[in-house]
This record gives sequence, structure tokens and C-alpha cells, in this order.
Amino acid sequence: MIYKIFAGTVLALAVLIFVALRVNTTGSFERTFNASPDKLWRVWNDPDFIKKWWGPKDFTAPNIRNDPRVGGTYLWSMKSPKGEMFWNRGVYKEVLPNSRIVSTMSFSDATGRAIPGSQAPVPGHWPNEIMVITEFTESGGKTKVTVTEVGIPLIVKILSKIAWHQQFNKIESLL
Repeated sequence: MIYKIFAGTVLALAVLIFVALRVNTTGSFERTFNASPDKLWRVWNDPDFIKKWWGPKDFTAPNIRNDPRVGGTYLWSMKSPKGEMFWNRGVYKEVLPNSRIVSTMSFSDATGRAIPGSQAPVPGHWPNEIMVITEFTESGGKTKVTVTEVGIPLIVKILSKIAWHQQFNKIESLL
């Protein structure tokens, strides 16, 4: 009897992991900062600031190119503590200063050439690109930043929440 329960549990976990790797979802991450939207906008979009906050704790961002205007592109790198390099590129679809940014995001190589989602260097079944929506909402002298990532693998949603929390901590230290 115990073997049947154990086998059933292992099978259920395997199915859950398979689904979490294959199913895509939307993640939404937010933080309220004690700063004005224009100050946050600068920290969010200026390459010198992005280098200081892009990536989770202990990651660096040695190479940042950013052109935040409709049709503009970006190429951002992230270096892990082990020296692994990760590259993201995208195109800005909507840019409303101090208010809203909508862009695509793909994995890429160092030249900015997109890498198919099937070859993404992180867990999960990635589409070729995801949509990223960033909103800046002012209230009472503070600004709430909400980042919504549409199309991320379900298994990555938890990791993204941790990463965004750490990135928000870095941003807070810059304000």
C-alpha cells in the first residue's frame, strides 16, 4: 500500500513539474517607492542606472544599450556570480514618459540577435518573445511601479517574483 501512495505522489509531482515547465502565464510584480515618477523614470531608463539595478542580487549588468522611444530597441546583459552571461533584447511598442512602457523581450546573443525561445538558457518552455508592461502610478508623493510579464513559463513565475523583489531593492537604494 505504501508503495502505491509513494508511486502516486511521485507521478503527481512529475506531472506538476511537466506542466509548470510547459505552460505559459502572466506574472505581475510591484513595489511602491518613496519617489516621484520622473525620478523613477530616470532610474528605470538611463543606461548608467540600469547597470546598477538590472538582475537579481549579486548579478551585474555590464552592457546596457537603451533607446526608450516607440520603435527604439534595447540590449541588456546580466552576469551571474559564476560569470555566466545572459542577454535580453526588445523593441519599445509604447512609451508614455513617467507613466507606461510596453516592450517585447527576447533572449539574445551579445550582438542582439534573438535566440529562439526553445534555446533559452533558463528553465521552462519560452516563447520567442514575451510582452513586458511597466506602469508608474503616482499617489501621495509616492510611485507604484508594476511590471507585468506576459508569456513567461509558469515555473519561472516564482523565480521572477524573487528576482524583481531583489531588483526593486537595488532601485530603492538608488533613489
